[in-house]
Amino acid sequence: MRALLWLVMCLALALPATAQQTPDRSATGGAQTLEDIMARQRGEKIDDNFRRNATGQGNVEALIGELGTRGVASDSEIYRALRYGSAATTTNANGPAVGMLIQDSGMTWMAFREGPLTRYGFYVLGAMIVVIALFWLLRGKIRIDGEKSGHKITRFIGIERFAHWTLGVSFILLGTTGLVLIAGRAFIIPWMGKEAFSVVALAGKWVHNNVSWAFMLALVLVFVLWVAHNIPNMTDLRWMAKAGGLFSKGVHPPAKKFNAGQKVVFWSVVLLGFSISLSGLSLLFPFELPVFAKTFIALNATGLPNLILGAPLPEMLTPYQEMQLAQAWHAIVAFVFIAIVIAHIYLGSVGMEGAFDAMGSGEVEEQWAKEHHSIWYEEEMARKTAPPERAAPAE
Repeated sequence: MRALLWLVMCLALALPATAQQTPDRSATGGAQTLEDIMARQRGEKIDDNFRRNATGQGNVEALIGELGTRGVASDSEIYRALRYGSAATTTNANGPAVGMLIQDSGMTWMAFREGPLTRYGFYVLGAMIVVIALFWLLRGKIRIDGEKSGHKITRFIGIERFAHWTLGVSFILLGTTGLVLIAGRAFIIPWMGKEAFSVVALAGKWVHNNVSWAFMLALVLVFVLWVAHNIPNMTDLRWMAKAGGLFSKGVHPPAKKFNAGQKVVFWSVVLLGFSISLSGLSLLFPFELPVFAKTFIALNATGLPNLILGAPLPEMLTPYQEMQLAQAWHAIVAFVFIAIVIAHIYLGSVGMEGAFDAMGSGEVEEQWAKEHHSIWYEEEMARKTAPPERAAPAE
């Protein structure tokens, strides 16, 4: 008897090692292996085709209303078919995603949205505010160094100011309502209550969805008006070498209509604005404008995901996953965008004397133009003093 017990114990100890060394799923009948379980515990991503493709018979319509093993497939196979969208379901509603009754990426998305996304997003905004406060304490307001002439020079005409203010005001409305929608549950409901917040959130959603059109139109107008003035050149390198004189009094490197710092802001607004508009359109029209699956296919073709992540990006996404990724990307870009705009608003208002006049009245003090945009000022003076071109004599 003792020898028999010893033999059973040896077999019990040997079986896991054998199962673990099995290179395929033949030993488990196609089910997950010990290596799958261990990989999941290590946080590694596993290939779930052994589940995705194991959904019983091809047509499980008859099983949707009668779950149980008395049909031709077990409960686990039915739920698996529902999870991966392979079950031929029938619903009373119509729409591209109504047939998907189970989707298991929602909790991951919610945990990311209410955790790292919101937390680190506000860290970025807080860090920018701290940087601006330190800059104000150490540098103070950037004053006009020379003696003011009392003369004005036109810096921006009406259409330019219209495009700028339309873009700016719409972005402030979008940023404010977006922050309320993404962080309202955590920060506003505790002191306002759910009923009051529901009114605020509904109004914010309406404003966010409709003001977005003004933002996108103004973005296109700003790009058309100013792209020619924002092409980088060698003057920008010299401006950057002296940090634009922002940290040194009396230092004013030459600049054209837009200096290197303004060009950085311009291209940040254009690129981030285009990206956030694309993800916003995907959220407004989630089933008509899916963007991430196509983007992942293009990125996988370059080989970068394999090189950086060690695995390709998913190329098949459900409508819900498209919306979750679009919402996450929309918020990430928004936080970076808001931080940049905060710095831009500071320098364009209280941070620099005479800067607000450029977009306020459209005219700036000549001494301000000489100090901050000397090349542009000289070009404007040369254009004004140049004699008018004589018309060619008629033949």
